[in-house]
Amino acid sequence: MNPLATPARSSDLSPNTKARLAGVLLLITMAGGAFAQGIIASRLIVGGDAAATAGNITTHEALYRLAFAVYLMEMACQIAATVLFYDLLKPVSKPGASLMAAFGLAGCTIKTLGRVFFFAPLLVLGGGGYLRAFNVGQLQAASLLALRLNYTAETIAMVFFGLGSLLKGYLVFRSTFLPQALGVLSSAGGLGWMFYLYEPLAFRLQSYIVGAGFVGALATVLWLLVKGIDDQRWKERADAAAASDWR
Repeated sequence: MNPLATPARSSDLSPNTKARLAGVLLLITMAGGAFAQGIIASRLIVGGDAAATAGNITTHEALYRLAFAVYLMEMACQIAATVLFYDLLKPVSKPGASLMAAFGLAGCTIKTLGRVFFFAPLLVLGGGGYLRAFNVGQLQAASLLALRLNYTAETIAMVFFGLGSLLKGYLVFRSTFLPQALGVLSSAGGLGWMFYLYEPLAFRLQSYIVGAGFVGALATVLWLLVKGIDDQRWKERADAAAASDWR
């Protein structure tokens, strides 16, 4: 026995376990985003009305802070899920999986940094002494502007998520250890997010875009949680990829 050989670690997660974990993380991402955006933020932020928005935020500050915390947890789960999908799909094409992960992580970075603007109204409306140079109307307008910048960061991130979803759909379609239908749905959702290259059009088609993305993501979550992936076929693709690397 070669004393320098590294024994296989039995503690490594199986591909099927990684797939189910990715499904759980993706489900938390979806639920967290829906809760923070659909239940909290959409009720507190009044588009075009800076005074009403400022009043809602100051009156329900604890709820607003909860939305911010959930947003951060949403991104943490999405980053982890992106890494797991890279690991699962790299036997299909390592360059393709790397590019998919790069686009996904770029989107997560942009969206996370954009949440600074979501938090900004708490600082602007917090009543600090250094803010006395501004009147109430100016502070309320600045808060609404910060929220607009937060939304703009979201739309930029959606483009990168769309590119990542397109690549993920292609890799899933070719994988053989996941249904091709999931690849088609992922690609359809990715195409929808690409409409955010021109935000006014995306705003008009928002219900269709979100619907397509939701269907694809939900189908992926349900399949991963209920069926998982075919471990044997995954290992066959991984072995074939490893063999080609040595040629």
